[in-house]
Amino acid sequence: MEERDDLSKQLLQSQKMEAVGTLAGGIAHDFNNLLQAIQGNAELLLLERKNSGAGYQELLEITRAAKRGGELTRQLLAYSRKIESNLQLTDLNRAVKNLTSLVGRTLPRMIQLEFHLAANLPLVNADPSQIEKVLMNLVVNARDAMTDEGTLSIRTEKVILDEGYTRIHPEVAPGEYVSLAVSDNGHGMDTDTQSKIFDPFFTTKEVRKGTGLGLAMVFGIVKTHGGHIECESEPGEGTTFKLYLPAAVVVSETAQDAKPEKLKGGTETILVVDDEIALRNFSQQLLKKFGYTVLCAEDGEDALHLFEQQRDRIDLVILDLIMPGMGGRRCLKKILEIDPRARVIIVSGYSTRGPGTQEVVEGAISFIKKPFAIPDMLKAIRQALDASPLYQARPRV
Repeated sequence: MEERDDLSKQLLQSQKMEAVGTLAGGIAHDFNNLLQAIQGNAELLLLERKNSGAGYQELLEITRAAKRGGELTRQLLAYSRKIESNLQLTDLNRAVKNLTSLVGRTLPRMIQLEFHLAANLPLVNADPSQIEKVLMNLVVNARDAMTDEGTLSIRTEKVILDEGYTRIHPEVAPGEYVSLAVSDNGHGMDTDTQSKIFDPFFTTKEVRKGTGLGLAMVFGIVKTHGGHIECESEPGEGTTFKLYLPAAVVVSETAQDAKPEKLKGGTETILVVDDEIALRNFSQQLLKKFGYTVLCAEDGEDALHLFEQQRDRIDLVILDLIMPGMGGRRCLKKILEIDPRARVIIVSGYSTRGPGTQEVVEGAISFIKKPFAIPDMLKAIRQALDASPLYQARPRV
């Protein structure tokens, strides 16, 4: 009976968090559109100014603020599991050691930091930057839970989650995992607080001392990695957050050397499809500045009409994924029915790991996440236009 009650509570919690995650993802998408307009137009103005010119520093601050806003939306998307991860073989012990100095500077001197790192720890498939965010959020929460003094410990170990454990936690697959635990002996939490800690915007901190997104982001990142997280806490006894990531089975290595490239333009004709007028205007200014001829459409229907009429002169389509009426996925399908050789770049505030977006990417040349930087978009455009002999420039009519 007790096991059934536990499963029922977990199901209700899972349903609640799924609903909140869907809402968070929608908010993040709309916010990314606003940030794209702010960041993009500020970067356009920066291209016209010298480093010492009037307004240059102010424009830099605008772009920095927009990028910080983009980080907040990435936290929301991480919670709703709509963010793309750069997975690679990762040693959690090394990830902890790499943050040692930073963690030490974060903690007051009266808090003692302890490490208990298991030897011969299996590797995990993880995004190191996201694991770093998880660690720092858990450490900061532990620090804030200890008002005067205390002990914060970080522990890693190899564990086997058997069928007994997975029966109580049905979302977890049995097998070998790597456990990472962050513990404190602070003020702890009651049961009611524990039931809300992973909800976006829930916080017990004072106003302006916390966004309520830290643990929500931790939850989303762990789930995106196929892992599991649990919290053990008692009022006055402290708190332990323990996350489990599947031990890596397949070994694969990829190395890519990123080299800075000069911003390149072209003379081709590009059709921009976006329901946000501010983004259409920004895209038109940017592309014209770099030599392209630009056509604009405010929705999927308008885009199809233009493409049918001028397909012989359109070399590339930049297509927003989420639009009212005919969305990007359906519009892409229709465009490819008209011309299977059509080159399309999908642009969206969601990532390729969002629901249904993988199929979209497979039908397009590439996918760009909002908010994007100008160099990233210009590079993607040239790569799409120069991709292969299949996409040689069409004769003008």
